[in-house]
Amino acid sequence: MEYQAKYITEDIKLSCYQDKFFKSDILFEHHMLIWFISGETKIVQSEGTYIFQQGDIFLIPRNQLATIINYPKNGLPHQTVVMHLTTPWLRDFYERLGVKPKPAAAQKIRHFRDHPLLQSCLSSLVPYFDMQELPKDIAHLKIMEAVTILRSLDPEIDGMLASFEEPGKIDLTDYMEKNFMFNMPLEKFGYLTGRSLTTFKRDFKKAFDTTPQKWLTQKRLELAHYQFVEKKKKPIDVCYEVGFENLSHFSFAFKKHFGYAPTSLLAARG
Repeated sequence: MEYQAKYITEDIKLSCYQDKFFKSDILFEHHMLIWFISGETKIVQSEGTYIFQQGDIFLIPRNQLATIINYPKNGLPHQTVVMHLTTPWLRDFYERLGVKPKPAAAQKIRHFRDHPLLQSCLSSLVPYFDMQELPKDIAHLKIMEAVTILRSLDPEIDGMLASFEEPGKIDLTDYMEKNFMFNMPLEKFGYLTGRSLTTFKRDFKKAFDTTPQKWLTQKRLELAHYQFVEKKKKPIDVCYEVGFENLSHFSFAFKKHFGYAPTSLLAARG
């Protein structure tokens, strides 16, 4: 895979994937504002699947699990400008404003298709990536410009950006049933449910009467079977969307669990 990245600071980068595709299961540590120059991204979250492409601008909230699949498209690489809106920067920004909004009820992706102000702000960053010496404080000023535009576009955005709480202890069964398809270390699942790794494993055993790995594998394979039969999806798409890292491992596990290969379901379609 050929990947290239250029940085203004560690919080603003120009990202480019030249290969066929790139897939990753991610927990976003910071809010991310992304502008698409070319290519396509599929983002799978517990509440649904999003597809973004050239011209799209979207904001992904922090502490959200997602499967990200990046594709080149129309002969062009997958290329984006990415701006991290970090907790320290936002905390300072909102303290200066004296704004203390109520936390947003739903931390969901915000989509701003072809918005002229945001597009102008993010596209103006591109020339800076090739400069050896940058104007003083340009990154800070550009992030401030972007956040100011976001606040003017979405009256509820403060509830997302100015929420600095860490995940608290929540219902383990409900959370895992919604997020089992994300291939995260158990420590991350523990963090997101407000538990240490030891407490997570203990509570998991109590809730599901099995180990996390056995339960996760079974749930992912059952979802894969549903995607084949009911949604008519292809193995290569299903494999990555349900939490497996490669097609050969997925096919082996599927056959071992169900007694037949995913390709037999495709053949049965006719």
